[in-house]
Amino acid sequence: MKKILIVSLMASFLAGCATDEFGNSRSMTNTEKGAIIGVLGGAAAGAAIDHNKRGRGALIGAIGGGLAGGAVGAYMDSQAKDLQKQLAPEVARGAISIDKRADNSIKVVMTAATAFDSNSAVVKTGFHPTLNKIADVVNKYGKTTITIEGHTDSQGSDQVNQTLSERRAVAVDEYLQANKVAPQRLTALGRGEKMPVADNGSEAGRARNRRVELLLEPVVGK
Repeated sequence: MKKILIVSLMASFLAGCATDEFGNSRSMTNTEKGAIIGVLGGAAAGAAIDHNKRGRGALIGAIGGGLAGGAVGAYMDSQAKDLQKQLAPEVARGAISIDKRADNSIKVVMTAATAFDSNSAVVKTGFHPTLNKIADVVNKYGKTTITIEGHTDSQGSDQVNQTLSERRAVAVDEYLQANKVAPQRLTALGRGEKMPVADNGSEAGRARNRRVELLLEPVVGK
């Protein structure tokens, strides 16, 4: 059964397309196909690959190779500027924040007040245009990974909060996939109530803690 699954995965990957550095579809090169075959072959020996545990070979194949080290800063600066431009209305009303960090990663924080109803993991319809903008930008800059982290306040049990945070992260993951973001680039994680950014003793603090964060990181070639 495992061999059948691996063969099926190989066929699916090799039938698909890679993307260039701006997210445009293109055919895979023989080198990229070989890299994916090697990674999937490793999966048959126990090195399983899924989009929550990215295999580097599959990722590199999907994005058509990593960035040259000297190009990383300019590439991520450009992506941050595009996000700021496209999401300016959301930033202005406090629905979202964008932070370009010293390590060249970009953190995008969405508040639960704008993205989800209380105790719900269904993305609000009114927030779809914002996620559409994010998908458009990250598809343009295809040589990045996106880690999606769900967070909650401290109300309720640890297990309920952990599960809710996971479901919210997965909801954003699935929405981005539906908007053509390659699944190899995505990782969804739930952090529960473990990483507050404000005091849970007030409603204002709890509202800040109910959030989803996107961490965009460059993929650097070796």
